Amino acid sequence: MAPKKEKLLLLGATGYIGTHILEQVIKAKESFGRIAIFTSPSTAQNKAEVLAKLKTQGVEVIIGDTSNSSDLLNAFNDIDTVISAAGRPIIAQQIDWINIAIQAPSVKRFFPSEYGTDIEYDASSANEVPHQQKLKVRAALREQEKEGKGLEYTFIVTGPFAYGYLAAGKGSLGSFDVKEKKAVVLGDGKGKISLTTDPDVGKLVVAALLHPEAARNRALRVNSFTTTPLEIVEEFEKQTGGGKWGVEFIALEKARELEKKAYEDGNPYAVGFTLRRIWGEGGTLYERRDNGIIGAEEGLDDLTDAVKVAIAAQTGA
Repeated sequence: MAPKKEKLLLLGATGYIGTHILEQVIKAKESFGRIAIFTSPSTAQNKAEVLAKLKTQGVEVIIGDTSNSSDLLNAFNDIDTVISAAGRPIIAQQIDWINIAIQAPSVKRFFPSEYGTDIEYDASSANEVPHQQKLKVRAALREQEKEGKGLEYTFIVTGPFAYGYLAAGKGSLGSFDVKEKKAVVLGDGKGKISLTTDPDVGKLVVAALLHPEAARNRALRVNSFTTTPLEIVEEFEKQTGGGKWGVEFIALEKARELEKKAYEDGNPYAVGFTLRRIWGEGGTLYERRDNGIIGAEEGLDDLTDAVKVAIAAQTGA
């Protein structure tokens, strides 16, 4: 008898990273028994064309309110795995979703919204401002596991999104400006950093879905490639005609000062300062990444691919 195909429900599927996850799930739809998304009435109205196209691709669209427990419980009916791509403002709301998923007889797995910086990289991670809500979600999942409630989970840790990292940006802690042919990098530019392209986030989620035992009740630390800021500059130079770029170096100590001031001033980009500092300190590096245990060592983007997309995004080419 063929193994049962998993039935999926995605939350936040029309948001930034959710779109990429859903796209890769659809590409692998033959591996799944059902693909559904849960979306709000306002999204159903504002993104009607997007949802109509998804329906033609075999995606079931369920409309409701994530703050309404009855709506969610009904949506979870006949679903095996819930995948969340909740945005940062509503990360903590996932704790309610987890409790509702526990009540749904069919739901066996929950993928909370992570897809970024490792929030448990080392002991210092517990004090980082951007990590606090995600840490609460992890704690809730581990607590229900301890209580024997049976909901399995997987934390997909991808490190920084490559396209965002390679953008021109307006901050002072890192950018790659194609039009100005200028880069701002932290430290001496030789420190390694691991990045994941947006499509690869989706591919890695699919790989985890298809390797349930390897992904069970753990964090998967995965990425597309590892490079350095100076190697990134070299790749931009190569793909923009070969001329040398200007490079401004920001010392890590200066970065910490700017980060502190950003919080004191109520700067809305303060969280970004923290994340850039963490990446500059090596918070994306591991002795061994987990791609291999979910069969995802090959078929991912490399630096050349990512820079090509970054150039196109900045030039409109």
